[in-house]
Amino acid sequence: MYHIPVLLHETVDGLNIQPGGIYVDVTFGGGGHSREILRRLDDTAHLYSFDQDADAEQNVPQGDQRFTFVRSNFRYLKNWMRYYGVDHIDGLLADLGVSSHHFDDEERGFSFRFDAPLDMRMNERAGATAADIVNRYTEEQLADVFYLYGEMKNSRRLAAAIAKARAKESILTIDDLLRVVKPLMPREREKKDLARVFQALRIEVNHEMDALREMLEAALDVLRPGGRLSVLTYHSLEDRMVKNFIRAGRIDGKVEQDFYGRRLTPWRAINNKVILPSAQEQEENPRSRSAKLRIAEKL
Repeated sequence: MYHIPVLLHETVDGLNIQPGGIYVDVTFGGGGHSREILRRLDDTAHLYSFDQDADAEQNVPQGDQRFTFVRSNFRYLKNWMRYYGVDHIDGLLADLGVSSHHFDDEERGFSFRFDAPLDMRMNERAGATAADIVNRYTEEQLADVFYLYGEMKNSRRLAAAIAKARAKESILTIDDLLRVVKPLMPREREKKDLARVFQALRIEVNHEMDALREMLEAALDVLRPGGRLSVLTYHSLEDRMVKNFIRAGRIDGKVEQDFYGRRLTPWRAINNKVILPSAQEQEENPRSRSAKLRIAEKL
């Protein structure tokens, strides 16, 4: 199995599916959420599902005329909707977490459990790898990556250690990187800190925060009034961005007010409190443990 979809019914329920509507799943992955959406649509409806990873294309449902797979980064949502002649959609689903498939693939470099080339690209056809970043970024740039995207308090020490090590020999594999950074991590926090280091590099490699910002802004343009946005987040950076965007219609979360002091926002939050997986789902699907679901309706 590619991966088990998180909060499957809650996330799709959040879209308030209209049987004849037009929907977008910007994170197709294993296709679990897309299949559930298709199950609720009639023959006049359509679903567009995005994924830039070639592996995901193997999960595409065959022979369904209601379905279009778009092999592209979701940051290009608006361009692709224009390409297909779609002015407005009725709902958009995003599962922002990295698939368990990627963590379990020993060759892709997403997990510190296996030795492999430092790659971490979702789209293996283009872009810089994690090894490129580790070996080419300045020490200051590396420190910024670890601080901003990994929220590492010792980001400068990590960057300095990497800069010193690569001056002797390039850091090309996961084991190369672990030999450098592990000594800087307390044993009781080692796994958590390593996860943050790998998260930071993965976000930088795939420009994840820029892509998320562009996708959310595009979603605001393409969703019709009354259309739903249903988003699963897995770490504080992306959750904060989604929360701000729903709250204010802006990534920075700055709320604008009218003359009477009433808040101006293009969204109505469907759940003011995030929806979390049940204890049973967290036990059965470890990927769900950090998941938060936010749902909003465009005004």
